[in-house]
Amino acid sequence: MTFYSKILGAASGLAIACTGMAAQAETLFWSTQAKPVEEAQAMREQVLGGFEAGVDYQPNDGGPWLTRLNAELQAGSGTIGVLGALHGDFSAMNPDDLVDLSDMGVMSASGTFNDLAKLGTDSMQYIPWMQASYIMAANKDALQYLPDGADINALTYDQLIQWAANAHEAAGEPKFGFPAGPKGLKHRFFQGYLYPSYTNGVVRTFASDEAVGAWEAFRKLWEHTNPASTNFSFMQEQLLSGDAWIVFDHTSRLAQAFNERPDDFVAFPAPAGPTGRGFMPVLAGVAIPKTAPDMDAAKSLVEYMLKPETQIATLRATNFFPVVDVALPEDLPPSVKAAGDAVAKMSGSADANPGLLPAGLGDKGGDFNRVFVDSFERIVLAGQDIRMVLDDQKGKLAAIMEETGAPCWAPDAPSEGACPVE
Repeated sequence: MTFYSKILGAASGLAIACTGMAAQAETLFWSTQAKPVEEAQAMREQVLGGFEAGVDYQPNDGGPWLTRLNAELQAGSGTIGVLGALHGDFSAMNPDDLVDLSDMGVMSASGTFNDLAKLGTDSMQYIPWMQASYIMAANKDALQYLPDGADINALTYDQLIQWAANAHEAAGEPKFGFPAGPKGLKHRFFQGYLYPSYTNGVVRTFASDEAVGAWEAFRKLWEHTNPASTNFSFMQEQLLSGDAWIVFDHTSRLAQAFNERPDDFVAFPAPAGPTGRGFMPVLAGVAIPKTAPDMDAAKSLVEYMLKPETQIATLRATNFFPVVDVALPEDLPPSVKAAGDAVAKMSGSADANPGLLPAGLGDKGGDFNRVFVDSFERIVLAGQDIRMVLDDQKGKLAAIMEETGAPCWAPDAPSEGACPVE
């Protein structure tokens, strides 16, 4: 080997070593979110590109995400610096495996979300990161039929029913629209909105007297609901056609109406019932595993994710909304601005009562949803006795919970083992 070859070889080795050091210096952000190629690339370039210390953003499906995390935790050391996942993912973990982030001084604008992030402990086990949800929307022409004294951003179910009745009378036909079609997300309304608002639970309270009251209220609302709603799945179509003036749906399923005719429609929070303003947040958070190799870098990245400018960049990259108070830029699509404002008001309301996505059900999630859909079809569409239906469906729900062993999730009180149907 010549002298120059030795020099080149040494330089090459040094370069490789430096590259390895640089790669190791990057914080590994191990996430279950923003998995599509376009979203992952946007996360790397638009969201995380401004983090000076460098980030290795690696999104994965839930299975591989948990497998690697558990392997590192069991080994007592690892390379994962920051975790990104849904609330349900974190709630299934042992809180002792996560670093207490209470002293960081960063949190969401929603006290409800911050409480959820404690995972039943006294400390912040994760920091809320981003959110999506379901909201209400209406044609602005329907606002004139709001009940006297009603605040559209703080409606009750009684006021919503009266509003729908007023619109029904004015139009000569029912104008409330509900996604009760085969592909509609009706089950999420019952699980995350109606039940939390009337029973302060979902599983425990499924067949309670309060649940009977909830279904009685929904029956009243159905009297003013377009009967073709059993064919409706995306309520943006009914808003645009005029088949419905007041609707409920997921933010993404209302987007077309706001983007095509932004001046014609208004978005607003879901209504409140006797036990609060039930709503279903799709809440993601960031956490630090106790095996993180560089705790300071990991905490810096968590702080970075909560900066207003980072939250806006995350919204652009993922269509998930900020969890901190931030003014939305004017160049966002009209649907994003309208929905973002409604979601922020809903999650930040003093009476917010989140009904979280079901967790721990595995392949029984469809059966769980079917219990609520069947109850709706029997009680509302077929007019069967509410108490009889709930008592019948109660056994099916209990069997699902016992088979899966899934513990309770909010707003149900925590359980040891399978969540009971009381």
